Amino acid sequence: MRKCAICGKKSIWGRRYKKLISKYNPMKMEKKYPNLQWVRLPARPPKFYKGKSWQPGKRVLACTSCIKTLYKVK
Repeated sequence: MRKCAICGKKSIWGRRYKKLISKYNPMKMEKKYPNLQWVRLPARPPKFYKGKSWQPGKRVLACTSCIKTLYKVK
């Protein structure tokens, strides 16, 4: 299953709508996936981490919103 290792974001089912003249035509259901990228884990976990164990240097699939906040320093 495609799932973010940090926040747990996963795929969802959604419906697409197509505009026809003045009305919207509902199309078939489709699965929408999160934007996951491979990343190495830093030394300490972030506050919003919902995983099991944190192993620094391990490669995991993480969503891009988590990657942005992962290396942010205050």
